[in-house]
Amino acid sequence: MLTDFFLLSCLCPNVPFPYFRFSSPTEILMMVVGGFCAIVHGAAQPAVLLVFGAMADTFIEYDIEIIANSFFNFFFFFSRLLDIEQEMTKFAGYYGGIGCAILVLGYLQICLWVVAAARQIQKIRKAYFRKVMRMDIGWFDCTSVGELNTRITDDVNKINEAIADQVAIFIQRLTTFVCGFLLGFVSGWKLTLVIIAVSPLIGIGAAVAKLTGRELKAYAKAGAVADEVLSSIRTVAAFGGEKREVERYDKNLVYAQHWGIRKGIIIGVFTGYMWVIIFLSYALAFWYGSKLVLEEEEYSPGTLLQVFFGVLIGALNLGQASPCLEAFATGRGAAANIFETIDKKPAIDCMSEDGYKLDKVRGEIEFHNVTFHYPSRPDIKILDNLNIVIKAGETTAFVGASGAGKSTTMQLIQRFYDVTDGMITLDGHDIRSLNIQWLRSQIGIVEQEPVLFATTIAENIRYGRDDATMEDIIRAAKQANAYNFIMDLPQQFDTHVGEGGSQMSGGQKQRIAIARALVRNPKILLLDMATSALDNESEATVQEALHKARLGRTAISIAHRLSAIKAADVIVGFEHGRAVERGTHEELLKRKGVYFMLVTLQSSGDTALNREATESELYSILAQTEEFYLLYFTAAENNVVEPSLEKVQSFSRGSYRESVLEEDVKPVPFARILKYNASEWPYLVLGSLAAAVNGAVSPLYALLFSQILGVHFVSDPLLCGSLFLYNVCVYSCVPQGYTFAKSGELLTRRLRKIGFQSMLGQDIGWFDDRKNSPGALTTRLATDASQVQGATGSQIGMIVNSVTNIGVAIIIAFVFSWKLSLVILCFLPFLALSGAVQAKMLTGFAAQDKKALEATGRISSEALSNIRTVAGIGKEKMFVDNFEKHLAMPYRAAIKKAHVYGLCFGFAQSIVFIANAVSYRYGGFLVDSEGLHYSFVFRVISAIVTSGTALGRASSYTPNYAKAKTSAARLFQLVDRLPKISVYSEKGEKWDDFKGSIEFLNCKFTYPSRPDIQVLKGLSIAVKPGQTLAFVGSSGCGKSTSVQLLERFYDPEKGRVLIDGHDTTKINIQFLRSKIGIVSQEPVLFDCSIADNIKYGSNAKEVTMEKVIEAAQKAQLHDFVMSLPNKYETNVGAQGSQLSRGQKQRIAIARAVIRDPKILLLDEATSALDTESEKTVQEALDKAREGRTCIVIAHRLSTIQNADIIAVMSQGAIIERGTHDELMAMEGAYYKLVTTGAPIS
Repeated sequence: MLTDFFLLSCLCPNVPFPYFRFSSPTEILMMVVGGFCAIVHGAAQPAVLLVFGAMADTFIEYDIEIIANSFFNFFFFFSRLLDIEQEMTKFAGYYGGIGCAILVLGYLQICLWVVAAARQIQKIRKAYFRKVMRMDIGWFDCTSVGELNTRITDDVNKINEAIADQVAIFIQRLTTFVCGFLLGFVSGWKLTLVIIAVSPLIGIGAAVAKLTGRELKAYAKAGAVADEVLSSIRTVAAFGGEKREVERYDKNLVYAQHWGIRKGIIIGVFTGYMWVIIFLSYALAFWYGSKLVLEEEEYSPGTLLQVFFGVLIGALNLGQASPCLEAFATGRGAAANIFETIDKKPAIDCMSEDGYKLDKVRGEIEFHNVTFHYPSRPDIKILDNLNIVIKAGETTAFVGASGAGKSTTMQLIQRFYDVTDGMITLDGHDIRSLNIQWLRSQIGIVEQEPVLFATTIAENIRYGRDDATMEDIIRAAKQANAYNFIMDLPQQFDTHVGEGGSQMSGGQKQRIAIARALVRNPKILLLDMATSALDNESEATVQEALHKARLGRTAISIAHRLSAIKAADVIVGFEHGRAVERGTHEELLKRKGVYFMLVTLQSSGDTALNREATESELYSILAQTEEFYLLYFTAAENNVVEPSLEKVQSFSRGSYRESVLEEDVKPVPFARILKYNASEWPYLVLGSLAAAVNGAVSPLYALLFSQILGVHFVSDPLLCGSLFLYNVCVYSCVPQGYTFAKSGELLTRRLRKIGFQSMLGQDIGWFDDRKNSPGALTTRLATDASQVQGATGSQIGMIVNSVTNIGVAIIIAFVFSWKLSLVILCFLPFLALSGAVQAKMLTGFAAQDKKALEATGRISSEALSNIRTVAGIGKEKMFVDNFEKHLAMPYRAAIKKAHVYGLCFGFAQSIVFIANAVSYRYGGFLVDSEGLHYSFVFRVISAIVTSGTALGRASSYTPNYAKAKTSAARLFQLVDRLPKISVYSEKGEKWDDFKGSIEFLNCKFTYPSRPDIQVLKGLSIAVKPGQTLAFVGSSGCGKSTSVQLLERFYDPEKGRVLIDGHDTTKINIQFLRSKIGIVSQEPVLFDCSIADNIKYGSNAKEVTMEKVIEAAQKAQLHDFVMSLPNKYETNVGAQGSQLSRGQKQRIAIARAVIRDPKILLLDEATSALDTESEKTVQEALDKAREGRTCIVIAHRLSTIQNADIIAVMSQGAIIERGTHDELMAMEGAYYKLVTTGAPIS
C-alpha cells in the first residue's frame, strides 16, 4: 500500500498526502483495504495474460497439428488431434473465475474509497467552516464573503473528486502497469528491455495544478462580482447598470477561460506524447519479438504474447492514469486554498478558551494612548493617541463628524480588532488578557442597521442569551417596546423574520435587536445610533426603555440626535481620531468647541420653523422632533414589507427549508446545449475528427495483432511499417485536447454570462422570492455552467472516440466471423446497462447533494455576511453546530452512492472477462466444428472487447451527461423566463422633451411575495415639472412603494402611474430609469474605486475625470477624497465597508448628480450624516433639486418644510396634502406630528 502512495507522490508531487490529513484510523483502514482490493484488481489483468498466453500456445499447437495432418495424413492417420473444446472449457473457467473476483474487488475498491472520502470531506468542511468562523474581523475585511462561499462548495467538491474513486482507479491502473511490466521481465526480459528502452516514463509537472489554481481564482473573483451585484440588484436596476455588470462579470470569466484552455493544451500534448512513445515501442517490439520466436527460438508464441500484452496493458494503463492525475491536480489547486485557511492562525481567536474571566465586573473602560489602523487600510490612521475614561455605571455619549473614529472605538471595546499601539482596559485589566467569549458576553450592542437571522422573533431574541426562558424574552420585548407589535402578528413570537429580517420594518428590526441586547442583561451597553430607524412615537418609548436599561450599567452611545445625547452623564467630542473635549451637555455648550458647533448647527434649522412658537413649545420640538423621524422604506406595524429602494439583500434570503424546495425542471434536448457551442463548430469538427482517428487505432491494432499471430510471427516489413504509421494517428491527441478545451471553456463562459445576464434581466419581484436569494443564484451560476461543460468539451471527444472505436471494431468482427460476433455482442447491452443504472442512480444523488449543500450554503452565507453581528453576540459556535448538523444529509447520500457506484463499476469491469470466457469457449467450438482459423477468433474477440471497453468509457460519461441536462434545464428555464418588466427590451415610448411631471392615478398595489396584504389602496397625487413632493407618514404606509412604482420596479395592479402624461407601463424601461436619480438612506456602493462608483451614475458610455470631480465637488466630497493616499482610485471595499456612513452618502449624492436626472428621489438622503456635513450636503441637494422634479422622503423637518407639496400618507392612501404652512393651519395629522410627535393613524 505504501508503495502505491510512494508511486503516487513521485508521479504527482505534493498531491495526495495533504488530502489525507483528516483521515482517522478507520478511514486509513478503509483506504488500505480499498487500495489492497485495487492492487489485486490491477494485478488481475496481467494474470489473465498468463491464461491468454497458454491459450494462444494451445491454439497454435492445434493449428500446427492440423497443418501436419493435412500434409502427412498417411503418417498420422491414426493419431488424435488435440481436444480443442476441452482445452477451451478449462481456459473459459479461468476467465470466469477472474471475472467474478473482479466484480467483488471492483465493488470494494470503489465503495471503500468513496466512503472514506465522504467521511474526510465532511471533516474538511467542518474544519474549514469552523476556522473561518474563528477568524478575526480584520481577516474578513480583506476577504470577500462571496469568495469564501464559493470555496466552501466548489473547492471542497474538487478535493472530494481527487480523494474518492479516482485514487482507487489510479492505484488499480498503476498496479496493472507495474504487474504488466513485471510479467514482461519474468517471461521475457530481453523483449521487455527493448520496449522499455524507448518508452521513458514521462514526469508530469505541477503545471496543470498551477493552471487549475489560477482558473479557480478567476472563477472565485467572478463569483464575488455576481454575489455583489445580485445582493444590490435594486441599485443596479435604478442606475441601469445591468449591461455594465455583465461586462464586469465577463472580464473575470475571460481570464478563467484563458487558463482553462492552456490547461487543455498541456493535457493534450502530454497524452499525445505518451501514446507516441507507447506505439513506437510496439513497432520495435513486433520486429524484435518475431526474431526471438523464429530465429533464436527463445520464446514460444504464447510467451511473446504475454510479454507483449503485459507491457502493452501496463503502458496503456499508465496512459489511462493521466485523467486521474488531472483530478489530483485540480484537487491540489483547490486544497491549497482550503488548507491555507485551515492552517491560518487568527490574530484574535474568538473561540479560544484562554484568558481570564473576572468574578465581578464594574464596567470601567479606559483607553490608554490608543492608536489604530484598519488591517485592510494600514496607511490611514483612524485613532491617534486616544485617551478616554468611561466610568462604571455612567452613560457616555460620543459625538463628532463622520469618520472621526466613534464607531471604531466600539469595535475595539468588543475586541473585533486589537489596537496598533496603546491599551484598552476593563476594570484595570487589559482586554487582550481576558477571555474573548466572556468579554463579549458582558457587552450588549444595538446598531443603526441591526441584523436579524432567518428564524423566529423569539429565537432572534434568544440569540442574546442561550438560556433565556420565554418569560425573559417577553420581559426584554416589553422593555424594548416590541411586545405590542409582536402580539399583533398572526404567529406572534413564532413569526419568521425572513433572511436578514426582510419581513420586518426597520423600526421592528431595531426593537427586536434592542430586546436581544437587553435579554443578556449586559454590564456594558453599546448603542450605535440605536434609535435612528424609529418613528417619533416609538423613539420616545424606546429611548425611555434604553434609559431604564442603562441604569446601573456602563453605556456608550453614538447618536446624532440631541435628545439621545443630552441625557448622557458625560459627552466626549471626537475629532480626527482623538477625544478633544469631555463634559456634560451644559459644560460643553459653555466651552464652545466641537459639541457646541454640532448643537447650534443642528437646532438652527428647526428653530427657524417655529419663530412664533413659545419657548416651551420650542424646547419640546427640539427635544422630540429636530429630526422629524418618520421611517421611510420600511414596513408598517401590520407587518407589511416595504423593501428599500437601494436595499442590500442579505447574501441569501429565505428559510433553509423553503429555499431548497427545488422546482421541477423539464429536461432539455442536448441539441440545445450544443447550439450554444455552435460558433465553435470548426473546433468541434476538428476535435471530433482527431478523436475519431484516435478511436480507430485500437481495433486496427487488434487486426494487425491477429494477423501476426496467424502467420506464427513471420516478420513482415510491411506490418512493421504500418504499425509505425499509427504514430501519426497519435498526434491527434494534441488537437483533440486543445479544440475541446477551447470549445468547452468558451461554452462555460457563454453559459455563465447568459445565465448572469438573464438573472439581471428579471423583474425585482423575482428577487423577492426566497428561492432566488443572491447566495443560491451565485451557487447556481457556478455549478450549473461547469456541469454543462462537464458533458460537452472533452467529453464529446471521448464519446466520438468510443463510437468510432465500436464502429470500426464491429465492422472488422462481422467481416471475419458473424456467428462469433453475434455471441460476443450479446454482452454489450450488459455494459451499456451498467452505465445507464449508474447514471440514473448518480443523477438522483446529484439532486439530493445539491439540495443538502444549498442548505449548508445558506447557513454559511448568513453567518459570513453578518459576521460582525455573529461575533458581537458570540454566536459563532451556534452557527458552526448548525452547519455541521446540516452536513449529515450530503454525507448519507454519499454513502448510499458509494454502494451503487461500486456495484456498477465492479460489474462493468468484470463483464469483459465473463464475455471473454464465453467467447473463447464458443470460438473453440467454431474452430473445431466449422474449421474457423484460430487467428479469426482472436481478431473478432480482441476487436469487440476493445470496443466493449470503449463502451464502458462512454457509459462513464453518462452521469456527467445526466447532470449536464439537469443543470442546462435549470439554466434555460431562467433564460426562457419572460419577466413582466423587461430591462433589455427596446420596446416602449421615448420622447425628447422630457419634463418630469408625475401623476399617480388611483394606484392599488400588493407585493408579489406577500399577496395577502395590500400596501397601496388608491394612491392619487400629481407633481408638476420642477416641483418637490415630500412624503411623510409612519412605517409601512406605502411611501417607498409609491417611489418603486415610479422606478417601475413593480407595476400597479390597478390604476396608473403617468410621467409627462405617458403610462409608465408603456414607456421604454431603460429610457425611464435614465431620467431618474436616487440617493437613499443606506446607499449601496460597489467594490471598486471611488471614481468608478461615481461614474456608475452616468448614462454616458465614457465619463471624463473632470465630470467626476465636478460631481464630487457638488456633493462636498472632493476635499475628503483628495486627502486619501490613492485619491479617486481608493477602493471603497465590499459595500463601501472602508468608508464611514457620511462618506458613503456623499459618494451616492455625487453618483446621482453626475447622472443629471430630470427626476430626483431622495430617501433620507442626509440621515446618516453628522450635523456639520448635513448642512453642506443639504445645500448641495438643494442646488441639485433646482429645475428638477423631486420626491423627498425624510424625517428632518428642515428637509421637508420647503417642499411644494407635502403628502401625509396613512395605510396606503394620502390623507392630507398641501404646503407646510397650509398643513400647519389645518391642524390635522401633520400638525400633530410636528408639534407632539403623535403618530398618524
